[in-house]
Formats: sequence, structure tokens, C-alpha cells
Amino acid sequence: MAEATSFYRWRPHPWHGLEVGKRPPRLVHAYVEITPFDLVKYEVDKVTGYLRVDRPQRSSSLPPALYGFIPQTYCAERVNALSPSAEKGDGDPLDICVFSERPINRSEVILNAKVVGGLQAVDGGEADDKIVAVLENDYFYGAIEDISDLQEILIERLRHYFGTYKLVPGQESHMVVESVYDREHALQVVSAAIEDYEEAFC
Repeated sequence: MAEATSFYRWRPHPWHGLEVGKRPPRLVHAYVEITPFDLVKYEVDKVTGYLRVDRPQRSSSLPPALYGFIPQTYCAERVNALSPSAEKGDGDPLDICVFSERPINRSEVILNAKVVGGLQAVDGGEADDKIVAVLENDYFYGAIEDISDLQEILIERLRHYFGTYKLVPGQESHMVVESVYDREHALQVVSAAIEDYEEAFC
């Protein structure tokens, strides 16, 4: 008989069943929902844990990085307290964007991500932060320690994407990217989201 090892007998829910990461808040797991090759916005169904089609992308803009969320995080009161103009957290897991040199062209994968900064975004009055990270041990991005070390064009692309990806012609956009913040503030946001999750679900 094979030696017993620890494993999941059934597929865990990506939000609630996966661990937050190896060394949070600095090194976290990222569950990828959308890749830079996707013309459709996918989102994890909160009940089943399966990836659901949210909507086709209205514009030709593609996400400039891998886009998903950090498991066992939740944007509620503590995250909202770090976003001065927001009225409340958005009630979702904390979003994360991960840069990788090598193309990763499939979603529903888990990776180790090193947090380097973030975008302070507010969507309809709700805190909707986007943590910015790099793939752990990436041969190109692995040495990045802070968002200021990334090329400015990458941050511009992130700001443009999140400022326009929900835009509907003829309608006012409710999504605003207010600022870019450094690693230290990002670590505070991740820690706050972990604490919000523990209070809400544990």
C-alpha cells in the first residue's frame, strides 16, 4: 500500500478552501480568474466555486497581468478603513494582479505571488483595491520588491484597464482608480482583508 499523504479528496472551494499563502501578507496565493489572453471576464461563483462567465469584455482592452484573488480574504470594514473615499468594502475576496515573464494562458491555476504594491480603486462607493504582485522566483520580475521598481508603463496599463473595463458607452463610469500605493500599504491592505475574512467566516 502506498504511503499515506495529505491531499484534498474533493475539490476545495477556491475562496474558502485554499490557504491564503506561504508567508502572508508578503507572499500569498493567487487564484487566477482571468489571463491577459481572455476576451471574456470570468469570475468565481461564490456558491459553487466554479468559474462562471461574468460577461464578454465590451472593449478591446485586455488585462495587462494575471488577474484573480487571494483566498481567505474579504473586503469589509478593515479594508474600507484604508480607503478614505469609500463607504464600505465590496464584499468580495481581495483582488490581485500578478506579473509573470512567461505567458500563463490558462485560468483556474494557483500561484505564489510576492506583494509589491497596489491600486486604490473605488467602485460605486465600495473599496475595490487591486493588489499588485509578481510571480515568486520569476526570472524577470522576481527581484522586484516594490511597485516603484516596476516599469511605469505597466502601472499605466493597469490603471487604464481598471478605469475602463466596466465602461459602457453613454453611461457614467462608477469605477475610479484613485491612487497607486507602495508595498508597505499593500501589506496593510492584505492583512486587513485576512482579518475581515476571519471575522466574517471563521
